[in-house]
Amino acid sequence: MYEYIKGEITKQESNYIVLDNNGIGYLIYVPNPYSFKLNKEYKIYTYQNVKEDEISLYGFKTYEEKKLFLKLINVKGLGCKMALPMLATGSINGIMDAIERENILYLKKFPKIGDKVAKQIILDLKGKLSSTTSTKTETREELIEVLKGLGYKQVDINKVLPNIKSDLDIETQVKEALKLMLK
Repeated sequence: MYEYIKGEITKQESNYIVLDNNGIGYLIYVPNPYSFKLNKEYKIYTYQNVKEDEISLYGFKTYEEKKLFLKLINVKGLGCKMALPMLATGSINGIMDAIERENILYLKKFPKIGDKVAKQIILDLKGKLSSTTSTKTETREELIEVLKGLGYKQVDINKVLPNIKSDLDIETQVKEALKLMLK
């Protein structure tokens, strides 16, 4: 199993890229091949799917995309070839939000996802999707609300936000923000 492969994109097709790593061209199925630039180096997070008659690599720009893909392919009736287009046409947070809110209509907009599979996705994954991305976003929004509650204006808040590490807990972020506001 490969965690990731670093290399240069040498070819793009409608559903895959070829990633050259030390003279070996890896054919990797990706959600959106045209989001990559030819002849540019990338770190692609990979999943190797082994079947009786096929071995294939699936690749993702971010680790969060890969984690969501792995959860999706564990849903009964949803394989790699159905999960990949979901990531191509939907955002990670949009898909996770649809699952948490039981939004069947949103899930049915993806190719080959019908009523039955959409309900199965919700049944299998609701409450089980936690993403560091969404947690950081929620913490950042909470920080903004706390600072507004303390009487700071959005303009001033926006000036200090880039200087505050998003991986800190909310209390530490508030302390850091207040230190920066007082300067």
